[in-house]
Amino acid sequence: MTQAPHSRTSSAGQRPFILDPVFRALSVLPGIGPKTSTAVERLVGGSRVMDLLWHAPIDLIDRSYMPSIADAEPGRIATFEVKVVAHMPNPKRGLPYKVKVENETGNLSLVFFHAHKDWIEKQLPVGKTVKISGKVEGYQGRLQIVHPDYIAASGEEKAIPKAEPIYPLTHGVSNKVVIKAMQTALEFAPNLTEWNDAALIKRHNWPAWKEALLKLHHPESAPDLEKDTAFRERLAYDEFLANQLSLALARHKQKKKGGRSFQIKGDYRTQLERALPFTLTNAQNVVLSEIDADMAAPLKMMRLIQGDVGSGKTIVAALSMMSALDSGAQAALMAPTEILARQHMETLTPLLEPLGIQPVLLTGRLTAKEKRDLYAKIASGQVRLVIGTHALFQAKVDFADLGVAVIDEQHRFGVHQRILLSSKGQGTDVLVMTATPIPRTLALTAYGDMDVSRITEKPPGREPIDTRLIPADKIEEMIAGLKRQIAAGARVYWVCPLVEESEVLDLTAAEERFQVLESIFGARVGLVHGRMKGPDKDKVMDDFASGNIDILVATTVIEVGVNVPEATIMVIEESNRFGLAQLHQLRGRVGRGGDKSYCFLLYKTPLGETAKERLLTMRDTEDGFIIAEKDMTLRGSGDILGTKQSGMPEFQIADVEAHGHLLPIASDDAKLIVMNDPDLQSKRGKRLRELLYLFQADKAIRYLKAG
Repeated sequence: MTQAPHSRTSSAGQRPFILDPVFRALSVLPGIGPKTSTAVERLVGGSRVMDLLWHAPIDLIDRSYMPSIADAEPGRIATFEVKVVAHMPNPKRGLPYKVKVENETGNLSLVFFHAHKDWIEKQLPVGKTVKISGKVEGYQGRLQIVHPDYIAASGEEKAIPKAEPIYPLTHGVSNKVVIKAMQTALEFAPNLTEWNDAALIKRHNWPAWKEALLKLHHPESAPDLEKDTAFRERLAYDEFLANQLSLALARHKQKKKGGRSFQIKGDYRTQLERALPFTLTNAQNVVLSEIDADMAAPLKMMRLIQGDVGSGKTIVAALSMMSALDSGAQAALMAPTEILARQHMETLTPLLEPLGIQPVLLTGRLTAKEKRDLYAKIASGQVRLVIGTHALFQAKVDFADLGVAVIDEQHRFGVHQRILLSSKGQGTDVLVMTATPIPRTLALTAYGDMDVSRITEKPPGREPIDTRLIPADKIEEMIAGLKRQIAAGARVYWVCPLVEESEVLDLTAAEERFQVLESIFGARVGLVHGRMKGPDKDKVMDDFASGNIDILVATTVIEVGVNVPEATIMVIEESNRFGLAQLHQLRGRVGRGGDKSYCFLLYKTPLGETAKERLLTMRDTEDGFIIAEKDMTLRGSGDILGTKQSGMPEFQIADVEAHGHLLPIASDDAKLIVMNDPDLQSKRGKRLRELLYLFQADKAIRYLKAG
């Protein structure tokens, strides 16, 4: 196939022509027609040839077993060279057509069901020598192969691979379809000039990109399927580098736009610090000083605060927003749910009103007129501090002068949404925070465009949460204990199990538990779930917060952002169904006041080893960072946050657990590249543009275009 020179670009913009073949539609590949293309696209997660090339095999069929016919083991796949002796068609409908073959070591039958006689005679002419491969079976004392996988004429033996890759499949797509399409896709893959540092390639003994791709799809033995092979590591590093380079370019673009220098420790900030009814922890002060340094500098701040539930991130964010207000600018705080936005409003209003600051709440629930009025006040600068949901992203929301944007529970949003919110003002500083502790390798993949701060201690006076594992058959004894606790003034969260990722079934489980508890505790039990309307949900939450009800039965809708300091007991039913990160988030709903708190993890027996380790980890530690690392070890990175989140990239070739040691190298390399060649105009830079396109990091290319 003729390949265009690197220097030319296609009509798709800056994409080099040399990459055009792998950006063609999957339908150009043999075997992928109108009927199969939709299924193949679903299987590989895309519609282009390149998407298929990233679809790695997970097993292989070894066809190197070539015994004599007499010694062939039934149940094994074997390959033989044989002579066709006779055809034995069966005239009775539904009975098989048999072909007798032999060599000097013995004979066997090839068996075909519902086959066309003409096709069989053409493939297996009597007297011809052919090579066949398939699974050997014993039948009535004789050996046979039912529907051989391969039949090759003499001289065409190469048509039978010694090892055949097995790919993940979906309904309507066979392994043969994938293999046939993959052979042509690999021919489309160009030989690209190396974009990686020569010393790195030499140190790891990595092959060239095209060679690595060919090795990936032509495994010769089981070790070739392992993730630590040189060719798999090379491709994983390429994907990490594309990810890190994309983030580094986004960061550079934001920094290049220029930030602004804010007044630190002005009147609002000083007054709020004095008004706090507690002393900041050392960890809070350290993080605050890092934010202060960012906001005082004339560059855009892009900083993430990681900290456990209850570690005091919100007050750090509030103090940071005061620096913007002291400088005459506005501040915005965005939360992923209406419940959390309302809660921030309730927490901050009593602290800020005495200072003469009136926060406003912008959510989807406002009427059209209320929204219009609020938009006008935000645009005029009359409103200084806005708290809201993703409604803040909307084009209709114009700020007079947005100085700092704070995004809570950052993992619900991606890098491009961060940039979108920061573009609401001139040089807007961005501060994001999450109560979901994330292992360092994952933090690099999701937040490589940001500086990261950690609040690693809880405020003084917080008692450890007593976490206990309770088998489900002891539930009645536990409920009897709850009666005593409630009589003494306790309030209880009761979280119902995740049921097969189904919101309907989750709701059914919650309703059933609600009815059981209501029969015991009467009207002192409430129910909240994701399908309720906002006002109905808020009423139940308010009843629980005010003490009108003692037990709140809930689906995982309460995982993020519910703050009832009086709640001291968390019951999680079928806790073995939940991931560690989610269990940690749920447990963090209690222990927020000064009273002794408990978390009861109910589980069904028998427990699998992984579930057992998860629950023991919960019992033994409250450190979110230890829990996050353990979660990644046990469960893998793909779902580390409990549910698939838009802010986390999904890798096609790279595996964060297996290849995580390469991520810091890719991160450092990306930073160095952007520092020395921010527009990717050098020889290596142009090769790296090809890399970004290969992994469809198109937005990074747009950052280059936009300058």
